Amino acid sequence: MIAEFSLLLIFGMSLMWCLMPRAQVTAGFFRIQMMIVMGLSVLAILTLGALSSSAGERLSGPLLRNARIAAGTALGFAYFGSIVWLLGRRVSGTVAMVGVLLSSLTSLILARGGVSTLGFNESGFHLLSSLATAGVLGGVVTGMLLGHWYLTAPTMSITPLNVLCWWLALAIAVRFGISTYAWLDAGHNLHGGVQWTWFALRWLGGILGPFVIAIMAIQILRYRNTQAATGVLFAGVILAFIGEMSAALLYAELRLPF
Repeated sequence: MIAEFSLLLIFGMSLMWCLMPRAQVTAGFFRIQMMIVMGLSVLAILTLGALSSSAGERLSGPLLRNARIAAGTALGFAYFGSIVWLLGRRVSGTVAMVGVLLSSLTSLILARGGVSTLGFNESGFHLLSSLATAGVLGGVVTGMLLGHWYLTAPTMSITPLNVLCWWLALAIAVRFGISTYAWLDAGHNLHGGVQWTWFALRWLGGILGPFVIAIMAIQILRYRNTQAATGVLFAGVILAFIGEMSAALLYAELRLPF
């Protein structure tokens, strides 16, 4: 669970870096982001052996080795990125971002069973669900951290944060569609008060709550109040984490990506 969460967060954060208008954000922000990814990459490498594939089997053999190599590649790109962003080299920094994005995606695919899972079957649907989750986690965490960055760069344009909030709302909409499909297809497998409680937390905390948070942040930014928007996004991080933890517990019991 720790390895999957780390890889999802790395992929989601790097996706949001690539989508946001970077020219209006000071280089120091991306250097800090790269250092965060370095820590998450190390955590993923150390814990990938405890991860189970979509079939429920413990990740091992070539898949585990290659997943660790891919996570290590993300670590290398993040280290390179931390250096070039320190030097203000934006083109090289963008290359590092794309490298982190592709490496973390590769590691996620390998952790889910390899390229053979890319078809629209149970494993492929789980991977698609994971990518939607990564978008939500990456959007809310990157948005919250960017909001805090305005404390050190108060004259920076609010456009990047506003764009991130819109991407977050879109990611949540995709997550909602996938979760709705999973519920309509396999919701009859939910039994007992505990599983229904997890399901409620998954939807309220992981989907509906963050969506309301994203819309609130967009509306607050109309008044150029980045501190209030950051506080709202911080609450969104907590809600998203609660929702995704509940989804992980449901998947561990039912093998269904709600």
